[in-house]
Amino acid sequence: MDFRSFRGRKVFITGHTGFKGSWLALWLADLGAEVYGYSLPPPTNPSNFETSRVREALLGHAEADILDREALAKAVKAARPDFVFHLAAQSLVRESYATPYETFEVNVMGSASLLEAVRAYGGPCAVVMVTSDKCYENLERQEGYSEGDRMGGFDPYSASKGAAELFISSYRRSFFNPEKLQSHGVKVASARAGNVIGGGDWAKDRIVVDFAVHCSRGESVPVRSPHSVRPWQHVLEPIGGYLALAQKLDQSADHALCDGFNFGPRLGDEATVRALVERFCARWPGASWRDDSKGEHPHEAGLLRLKIDKAVSMLGWSPVWGLDKTVERTANWYRAFYGGQTDTRALCLEDIQSYSADMAGSGN
Repeated sequence: MDFRSFRGRKVFITGHTGFKGSWLALWLADLGAEVYGYSLPPPTNPSNFETSRVREALLGHAEADILDREALAKAVKAARPDFVFHLAAQSLVRESYATPYETFEVNVMGSASLLEAVRAYGGPCAVVMVTSDKCYENLERQEGYSEGDRMGGFDPYSASKGAAELFISSYRRSFFNPEKLQSHGVKVASARAGNVIGGGDWAKDRIVVDFAVHCSRGESVPVRSPHSVRPWQHVLEPIGGYLALAQKLDQSADHALCDGFNFGPRLGDEATVRALVERFCARWPGASWRDDSKGEHPHEAGLLRLKIDKAVSMLGWSPVWGLDKTVERTANWYRAFYGGQTDTRALCLEDIQSYSADMAGSGN
């Protein structure tokens, strides 16, 4: 897939100091885009934003709250973007139990702030609103969820993402109707990605983060849900999907693109947490894990699968790296970091270039 159309174009990213946002910013800068970021300071220490010197790759950087409507509108208008990627969010299921009000506020009203800023800007642009695969009402069924399935969510995080999708749909129909594109010039789509792993994530209560941190200390890794099934994918998989979606929105007049899209592994390529951890153990000498599932834990879905047929057929996107390659690249990244390579930009760019080459070779 050729992303050269981003070269010289202006791109506005919210949440660029976070895990996925920092990778997206680096990839776009490497493509030659003019990247503007708007976000709170990095949410973790260490962070990929700091260790990979993402700030140096940006044309503009603002540290501010997504809920500050005036500041956000001013930043969007100053950037005059051709593309907008909204990733700012409270992104953790377990954290949502501790801060439910803030989770709904950031994930729903933060989306409102961004779309209001786009309205105030008044210029044509392609907007990709990133939500989550957990936006669906999870019935623990074997078949994957498709874009037309019901929104829902047991935990506050999942429910907030389902609510954000309903909000985005309402704004799209009310203010950015694809059938009235001539009057507003704004194309809005949403992206729902599966469980993302990769170097540079240090968020709390994530299995790969726990693995890397414990192994770097020579400790056994506690695993609280070894039998849960998740659509694991390298961070570059959904980001490639976001880029493909934004580019298609920009280049095509097809109204059907202004909709929701799933990005995940192919059905059948999901894996249990145990299978993931054992693959990491094989890539990290001396690593071990222990079952920590007994005791009280907040509810988390046990089974989650996505159907990605729509992205494959309409965007020409498809997964590139299988689970083994994903684990290999991720383990290498963290082993290099904990082995002393604390300037990690080269690690990220190496992964981006390797993924891009494999994507071209796969026919994407």
